[in-house]
Amino acid sequence: MLEVDFESKLSKFVERSLSGMRLVSVQQLTSGASQQTFKVSVKDSEANEYHYALRRAQPGLSATSQGQVTPSTEAALLGLAADANIPVPTVAASLRPSDNLGEGYLMAWLEGETLGQRIVKIPELGKFRPTLAYQCGQALARIHAIDVPSAIKDSLSCVSPASLVHATWETYIALNTPQPMIDFTAQWLLHNLPPDVDARLVHGDFRNGNLMVSKAGLEAVLDWELCHMGDPTRDLGWLCVNSWRFGVRELPVGGFGEIDEVIAGYESVSWAPVDKAALQFWEVFGSFWWSVTTLGMAETWRTGETPSLERPVIGRRSTEAQMDCVHLLIPGAFSRAVPATTDANLPSATELISSVRQHLKSSVLDNLTGPDHFFCRVALNSLSIAERELQLSPTLERDEHHRLTELLGDGDLAALRWHLVRALRQGEALPQALVEEHLRETVAGRLQIDQPFYSALTP
Repeated sequence: MLEVDFESKLSKFVERSLSGMRLVSVQQLTSGASQQTFKVSVKDSEANEYHYALRRAQPGLSATSQGQVTPSTEAALLGLAADANIPVPTVAASLRPSDNLGEGYLMAWLEGETLGQRIVKIPELGKFRPTLAYQCGQALARIHAIDVPSAIKDSLSCVSPASLVHATWETYIALNTPQPMIDFTAQWLLHNLPPDVDARLVHGDFRNGNLMVSKAGLEAVLDWELCHMGDPTRDLGWLCVNSWRFGVRELPVGGFGEIDEVIAGYESVSWAPVDKAALQFWEVFGSFWWSVTTLGMAETWRTGETPSLERPVIGRRSTEAQMDCVHLLIPGAFSRAVPATTDANLPSATELISSVRQHLKSSVLDNLTGPDHFFCRVALNSLSIAERELQLSPTLERDEHHRLTELLGDGDLAALRWHLVRALRQGEALPQALVEEHLRETVAGRLQIDQPFYSALTP
């Protein structure tokens, strides 16, 4: 909730920062865990209207989350990026303590497409998409070439590949949930660390969804709050993670381009060639990190930290990223689950859920607008997951138990899941073919419940 005097404070900030301008309107666009974004409209003395975007830290937050930079550092980085010929919004003014609006900055409002699913699909961008991967490669090379001044560098974290893997794995372990594919991937990452390189500026979240695209191509690189010093190839790998291809799995760079295209763009600017093995490592790490991060989001709902209807559904997305790791590390065929039979004498639990879901979809959803419409769609998604779980879990758990018994010996399903997790963490010798088959089948089965239309649910 915004402060009661937010608009009056913002009006004074506009008058101080933009000579001859007055505030006309302000619209909140996003309200993330750490930052808010607003569209700010102003007029000059001749009634000409201009638009800006205001980003500021969430009120009451005095420190950023781990690895996240402050808005003032982000604004400084945008200035460095503009000087390096990287397409970014121009910073117009920064908030001061005397503005009593917290920490943040005002930047130019740009027009373009930012929704990843539209960038990969809409016909209007069809003839411009083939050059986008090349342009992304050039932008990344310019980011990584920025000579960051010491005053800014001191505010950025510096992380190595090994420390990132360990930190992410430890975050997952603390969640106390047996997800053996995550442990399997962690072990692979630790055994395939890329060679040491000089730490460079890393954007940290360069992906489809944080880019603005127009008919001119790459219009702007957005969301610089995860910048840090580290291995620059991490940005290239993150851009290739399947989660950010928005269903166009066959085009590995953001759902719009090929690996060779982004590398060609990168090497047209950078003196340093791209190490393809390191790029693969960082793509695997990206899916590994996202599989853990989504579980963490669900945990914030359980603890009451983020009581949002959306968080439990996001937690189910962990299986998507785990399946991406399966394809990258242990590709192969997997089977499709068959729904268990139910008692035909009474409406089953799945039928009850289905009736509620169909009612909400046909009689409620279209009558809602704004946040209510969005959260109704989230609720429908939750009901669909629960419906599929009731239909498929009996068969999937029976098959999972059979595979684990063959692999580890007798025991109940919960105990055997933890047995496998501990074995993977401790590096115990297990039949590799059986382990890989089990992981592939288990994650694919889980994904059929969580998101049966995800692009990775094909061999």
